Amino acid sequence: MGELPFFRAHTALHPDHLWIWEKAVYVDENQRTWLPVTIELESSLQVLMRQEDVPLGEPVCPSQLGPYLLPVMWQLYPGRRYRGSDSSFWRIVYHIEFGDTEDMLLEQMADPEYE
Repeated sequence: MGELPFFRAHTALHPDHLWIWEKAVYVDENQRTWLPVTIELESSLQVLMRQEDVPLGEPVCPSQLGPYLLPVMWQLYPGRRYRGSDSSFWRIVYHIEFGDTEDMLLEQMADPEYE
């Protein structure tokens, strides 16, 4: 049998900010694009943010988005969490880089004082 390749994932630096650019595309402070995948569970809301280079169209105003489940902006806070523009807090479950793929899983927190 042949040897299996050795893969190594490592933690990545968290973006300081993520701003919505257009529906389903966020941009960080380094102009990298992030694509959200929303995961609705019985007890929580999660979002998998995948850093993927996509061509950017024209930016949209939040009012042009219509009803949107996710905040239009996230800001990194101490304690491995983000605060959304809607005052929600999101815990960083993991943030890894594996080859050319970078994923960050965020989970909405019920109340930051109890987490």
